[in-house]
Amino acid sequence: MSITRKRITVALGATLVVAGIGTYTAMHGFGLPVNNAEAAVQAAPPATEVDVATVVSKTITDYQNYSGRLEAVDKVDIRPLVPGTIVAVHFTDGALVKKGDPLFTIDPRPYVAAVDQAAAQLAAAQARNGYTSTDAARAERLLTDNAIAKRDYDEKQNAAHEAAANLKAAQAALETAKINLTYTHIVAPVSGRVSRAEMTVGNIVSTGSSAPLLTTLVSVSPIYASFDVDEQTYLRYLSRDSRSSVPVSLGLANEDGFSREGKVASVDNQLDTGSGTIRVRARFDNNDGSLLPGLYARIKVGGGTPHPAVLIEDAAIGTDQDKKFVMIVDKDSRVQYREVTLGTQSDGLRVIVKGLQPGERIVVNGLQRVRPNDVVKPNSVAMASASPATKEAS
Repeated sequence: MSITRKRITVALGATLVVAGIGTYTAMHGFGLPVNNAEAAVQAAPPATEVDVATVVSKTITDYQNYSGRLEAVDKVDIRPLVPGTIVAVHFTDGALVKKGDPLFTIDPRPYVAAVDQAAAQLAAAQARNGYTSTDAARAERLLTDNAIAKRDYDEKQNAAHEAAANLKAAQAALETAKINLTYTHIVAPVSGRVSRAEMTVGNIVSTGSSAPLLTTLVSVSPIYASFDVDEQTYLRYLSRDSRSSVPVSLGLANEDGFSREGKVASVDNQLDTGSGTIRVRARFDNNDGSLLPGLYARIKVGGGTPHPAVLIEDAAIGTDQDKKFVMIVDKDSRVQYREVTLGTQSDGLRVIVKGLQPGERIVVNGLQRVRPNDVVKPNSVAMASASPATKEAS
């Protein structure tokens, strides 16, 4: 029994020695020292890669954005001024016309006859006036010689005055007949674009309150953009005499920017106390005729003196409850939380009123993957929304 136990003990010892040698050889064979194994397990993860951009610094002018509608400077509803039958329509729907171009013709024959009749009545009145004037002059000479009764003299003077009045009435009647005749030829009162013909050839039209609408005519260029501005904008930019120098830009619904420049044409005479706004009209050139009354318009109103500003893209701004913040990347590639105060937009970038300084770098892509004090691997890019001129200035 003692020999057997001794053999078992020797075998177990040999096994432990072999296992220890194998473990030592394996660890040194892979170049891992035994005392650094825990450090290898706890090695730091690689730095997060994020896009970083330098804030844009440039001189800007403050602008406010509003929504409005385009309106024609001149808008005319064409209605008949004399009754009659329409015998001609001289335009095609939607055509451009010049001032004085014919639009409709109402049958002029009754009015030509009225002119002829008035002319005949005028000729009779002129003859009557000439006769009574001569007769009155003769009676005056006879009265001097006491060769005529005073009653007869008064009758002849009265007849002369009555004939003179009838002459004026005949002249007025002829003028009225001529005016009515001109009304049978309806022409464009202003240059612009006509709508469709609401009444066509053969229709009988009337005048007065029941006069039908024949068509509408709107001027093309220039054109108004009407919009409501808040009280602060009015007090800052539009309440002074130099309001016409306030820059105004126009953009349409299918445009990202503002394609046209104009100026303030008028400001209403009172503020709407219910909405706290006042109505403003800006005038824009429309030589190509692409702007139509009624179109939606985005309006940008500027004012004040140019001043330096720091701008960034909106995608780089985070929200923390009621606060806005960005992540700054310092010279050691470590991110820091920075609360910022936002301003208006300028050239697609957001003005930062407070919180950033020129030359600082911020995270613009990957904001959700980093936390304050994290070390990152910055990938330098330009501000995505900056125009080429803005990027060059930054």
